[in-house]
Amino acid sequence: MGESVRTLAYGAWPSPIDAALAAAHDGHPEYVGFVGDEVWWTEPRPAEGGRRTLVRRHADGTEESLLPAPWNVRSRVIEYGGHPWAARAGDDGPLVVFVNFADQRLYRCEPGGEPRPLTPVSPVGAGLRWAEPLPRPERGEVWCVLEEFTGDGPTDVRRVLAAVPLDGSAAQDRDAVRELTDARHRFVTGAKLSPDGLRAAWLAWDHPRMPWDGTELILADVGPDGTLHDARTVAGGPGESIAQADWTHDGRLLHASDRSGWWNLYLDGRPLCPREEEFGGALWKLGMRWFAPLDSGLIAIVHGRGATALGILDPETGEVVDAAGPWTEFAPTLAAHGERAVAVGASPRSAYEVVELNTCTGRARVIGAEHDDAVDPAYYPEPQIRTFTGPDGRDIHAHIYPPHHPGCVAPGDELPPYVVWAHGGPTGHAPLVLDLEIAYFTSRGIGVAEVNYGGSTGYGRPYRERLREQWGVVDVEDCAAVALALADEGTADRGRLAVRGGSAGGWTAAASLTTTDVYACGTIKYPILDLTGWGTGETHDFESQYLESLIGPLAEVPARYAERSPATHADRLGVPFLLLQGLDDPICPPVQCERFLARLEGRRVPHAYLAFEGEGHGFRRAETMVRALEAELSLYAQVFRLDPRDIPTLELST
Repeated sequence: MGESVRTLAYGAWPSPIDAALAAAHDGHPEYVGFVGDEVWWTEPRPAEGGRRTLVRRHADGTEESLLPAPWNVRSRVIEYGGHPWAARAGDDGPLVVFVNFADQRLYRCEPGGEPRPLTPVSPVGAGLRWAEPLPRPERGEVWCVLEEFTGDGPTDVRRVLAAVPLDGSAAQDRDAVRELTDARHRFVTGAKLSPDGLRAAWLAWDHPRMPWDGTELILADVGPDGTLHDARTVAGGPGESIAQADWTHDGRLLHASDRSGWWNLYLDGRPLCPREEEFGGALWKLGMRWFAPLDSGLIAIVHGRGATALGILDPETGEVVDAAGPWTEFAPTLAAHGERAVAVGASPRSAYEVVELNTCTGRARVIGAEHDDAVDPAYYPEPQIRTFTGPDGRDIHAHIYPPHHPGCVAPGDELPPYVVWAHGGPTGHAPLVLDLEIAYFTSRGIGVAEVNYGGSTGYGRPYRERLREQWGVVDVEDCAAVALALADEGTADRGRLAVRGGSAGGWTAAASLTTTDVYACGTIKYPILDLTGWGTGETHDFESQYLESLIGPLAEVPARYAERSPATHADRLGVPFLLLQGLDDPICPPVQCERFLARLEGRRVPHAYLAFEGEGHGFRRAETMVRALEAELSLYAQVFRLDPRDIPTLELST
């Protein structure tokens, strides 16, 4: 006999998914690669201060973490980072190079040995940083992207391709690093070498463009002495985004461009598989990969519209065959070796895991970080993929996660509270995957609506361009339209709607609370709140001119920067809110929160501000994530009059 179903109010359902469980499963494998026949990747360790380790999967299937704490394999290039490791198989075992987060130096190590630094610490500004290492042992070098601070300001920085000696001679000597390019372009990605080693290709772009606005594909010849000559732009431009480039086994240049309105693949400039779907994405980190050429001439691809699949593209016929399996989202990390392709995939029932596809048999299997149900999957939410109609009749894509519990229902006359989640970026999207943070709420009787508002990726360039000069308008309108539609159709309680988001989503949440009356409360995480400050030197170089396209040229529309900012309208905020911030955040600094709170003084709005030492942009430590999640639930409990049981009460002050 099964257990009887209990009738309990929304928000009072007892859940086995607590904040500690959600925190322990935060983050996912990243930066997969082949080392000989072995598959390696980086993996988070939330319980070890949020560090990332390098995992080696041996040929027999056993896994080992190659670097003990406190080693942390993570680059700070462009603050969001980039591919932080590389390795080459050798007769005496693999040669590994990696970036260590704490000092941002490049290290080399052989398994069993102690890592040795290859690059110096710089006394200037935020130092020397490295990404996308490409070992060239035949030259005694590793080629990388070098980001070098020239002063103390966040935008006093230059970026070039550079060659670092593998013998350690540059560990104390900056002059021993050989620069391969000049600093003509503000941003560059790592070089990809043609199979014969005679040509190198990389991407470049300049302020005020972001890489999804306009990038250039640059090709250069490699001289016998290892220098680069005759660098020339072969694709891309101010209005065309090249997301990735690589070489086929026979030396042809392959790239993903959105010149058609969708990121599609081009081989030596010829479209391979023209479709209204994405074969690329927003380059938030250097070394993201959506395709990987195979030795057979086939191409492994991550592609889709909204959700993504792992497939194999035959460039001769343009046909795509997708891997069978439960996965609905693949991360932009992909590697190929022989006839094998490796990716990182997830589904609404499984977290991100390392997936290997045999391109001969078409069989896909999980080979690493295998999803393990920490609780009975009966508690997982069941998402609905929905399209709503917004202002001007425009489509708004969203994933709706209704309250869900195998042993509880709510009284028949009660409608559930709902929280609208605004994703970060804003040029990004909410993936259709198992997220225990969402399950934390839905299993207690609180619905979640993840809105891929206008500006999100996955739906073509015109959808992405809806946010151009409209940030704080379209995103706010689209989130509100979804929330109100859920209320109008009887899915959600109109009086118990909340909004939450982090980073750019924190901006959308704050702007929603200060410019609409849709929500009863909100959670604002490491947000942008004051555009004028953020656009004039308070953030890092990568996004320092992002607002030129999101808001408009500062020189031409300065008033718009103030008018759109939640900080300007703090006096309009009349509902309770929770503000969460890392104190070591170079992207959205704490001063933004402090200024916002100062403008609220005397307004008697119930709120809490939790600031965390040692946390940057996006929380990585388990204890921080637990505190933040429980505080958020307590806010909703107090405002929506819920009884969530067993969580500390968040002190709201006025």
